[in-house]
Amino acid sequence: MNFNPLAGIYGAVVGTRNRLYDRGWLRSRALSGAVVSVGNVSAGGSGKTPFVILLGGLLKARGIRFDVLSRGYGRRTHGVLLVDPGGLSGDFGDEPLLIARRLQVPVVVGEDRYEAGQFAEARFGAQIHLLDDGFQHRGLVRDFDIVLVMPDDARDQLLPAGRLREPLRSLQRADAVVLTGGASAESFPLEGKRVWRVRRGIVAENVPSRPVMFCGIGRPQNLLLQLRTAGIDPVAEAFFRDHHAYTEKDIHDLLQLRQRSEGDGFVTTEKDAVNLGGYLDALAPLVVVPVKMELADADNAVDTMLRLIEERRGCS
Repeated sequence: MNFNPLAGIYGAVVGTRNRLYDRGWLRSRALSGAVVSVGNVSAGGSGKTPFVILLGGLLKARGIRFDVLSRGYGRRTHGVLLVDPGGLSGDFGDEPLLIARRLQVPVVVGEDRYEAGQFAEARFGAQIHLLDDGFQHRGLVRDFDIVLVMPDDARDQLLPAGRLREPLRSLQRADAVVLTGGASAESFPLEGKRVWRVRRGIVAENVPSRPVMFCGIGRPQNLLLQLRTAGIDPVAEAFFRDHHAYTEKDIHDLLQLRQRSEGDGFVTTEKDAVNLGGYLDALAPLVVVPVKMELADADNAVDTMLRLIEERRGCS
């Protein structure tokens, strides 16, 4: 593995910032409600949004009230906003909008997650906050830190040479490390860590026999593999950048691709459906395949998380 000087500089900056927080020279601010962070160590595609939806569903099943705090990546707006489930991804970001639609709980976006949390508490009270993509957001005190890892993370490099946002040793900050995509615990420095395992797949129903697959997600090849595993072999594929906001030209190009490949429909992800907005009907027949994520021994994992939160807040 060749050394990249830019990755070395990036690693030095990240390491210095973490040390400043670890030693208290940079201060984190605390909300009244407990904060559960869901994050990762690499850029894009590890399943943070499906995991937030999974964890939120487990909390809802227990009657536990919570909200979700997110930066709202890719939105054109600024400041703190309450996500309108009927709104547009350009106003709130595609992932917060998807979370709001799936969980039907308050989702608040803001560049400053502390301000977003204060807004949420003023509107909905001091309930649990799920912090979406929060591992690197150390300006906010969290009561439980969950980090997802993929198999590729174990052999990747720091940005910009690779996809890692932080060195793997940063996993020592986590309260629970979630193995996704078949990741192996032996590949990571997880001594003494709680290890959770999830299964992730898609729900592929009523998909056309000769579909054109398109998506704008972090690791598009994973979707293609999941489709083929489900017995669906697309006649053509079109990949866009993660969080891509679709335009009229994109729709025209996709329709042309379907015609050239003699396809009989389209298949895409829930996130892409959010980003299609008003263009959704123009691609009919279009099948949206939801991501299904299951946490092994979920009841015990949630019990452990809630117990530790209670113990830590009782000591604060």
